[in-house]
Amino acid sequence: MLVRDAMSTVVLTIGPAHTLRQAACLMSSRRVGAAVVHDEDSSGLGILTERDILNSIALGQNPDTETAGTHTTTDVVFAAPVWTLEEAAAAMAHGGFRHLIVLDDNGPVGIVSVRDIIRCWAPKRQRVPA
Repeated sequence: MLVRDAMSTVVLTIGPAHTLRQAACLMSSRRVGAAVVHDEDSSGLGILTERDILNSIALGQNPDTETAGTHTTTDVVFAAPVWTLEEAAAAMAHGGFRHLIVLDDNGPVGIVSVRDIIRCWAPKRQRVPA
């Protein structure tokens, strides 16, 4: 199975000026664990995850003043839609990531998470008779 078969195609994209609270609210309302951070002043993409927000709060930082740009991971490993799930899982395990931004020639087309991969690999649940 390929990344394109497992990835979420709904990509939450935010700017670096979003506060962590704004990012958390958007992530929560869309039920996603990561947002792509796009800075129009730079050419790169970054990622902000639930863990980044939790780490900031654990340090006592204010989520109403801390911005996504200061907590964004910019050293990002990107996946291709044609990668196998094994390749994506290996990249995640090697880098300690739980999400990969999926890029094609035109930019981000999805995000694949550990949960997405597990859903594909886990056997379908059988309904247990009552």
